[in-house]
Amino acid sequence: MIRPARADEAAWVADTVDAAFGAYIPRMGRKPATMTADHAANIAAGEVHILEQEGERLGLIVQRPKTDHLFIDILAVAPRAQHHGVGRALLGFAEAEAKRLGLPALQLYTHVKMTEALRFYPALGFRQTGAKQEDGFDRVYFEKRLG
Repeated sequence: MIRPARADEAAWVADTVDAAFGAYIPRMGRKPATMTADHAANIAAGEVHILEQEGERLGLIVQRPKTDHLFIDILAVAPRAQHHGVGRALLGFAEAEAKRLGLPALQLYTHVKMTEALRFYPALGFRQTGAKQEDGFDRVYFEKRLG
C-alpha cells in the first residue's frame, strides 16, 4: 500500500532518508541534499508518500508536479527493504500519478557518485538528459517519457 505521509511521520522520513543515503557521505565528501531537506514541509505540502507492507513502512517518495513533468525529489528505501522491489513500486506509483495529472514525463537527478542509481534508473526506462554542477553537487539528470 502506498499512502500519503502523516505529519507525525516526519522523524521516520528523516531517519529513513538518512539510513538510505548516509553511505554516500564518504563518496561525496558531504551529506547529500536529500538528507538536509525539510521533510515536515514536504509532508505538509502533500509531496511525501510511504510504501507500507503489513503495517511496516519500507520506503518513501517525494514528488511534486511541475508544468511538464512530475519531479521525483527523493526516493528512499529502508536498508532492510532494499533490493526487494520497493523503489520500483514507488516509481510505478509516481508514473501512475503523473499520468493521472496529465503529465508526460518523470524527471529526477542523482549525484554522479551514486553509481547504483546511475544503473538503476536506466534499467527502469529513464534516459540521461544532462549533467552539471549545481549547489555544489555533481548531478546527473534523468527523464522517463510516459506513453
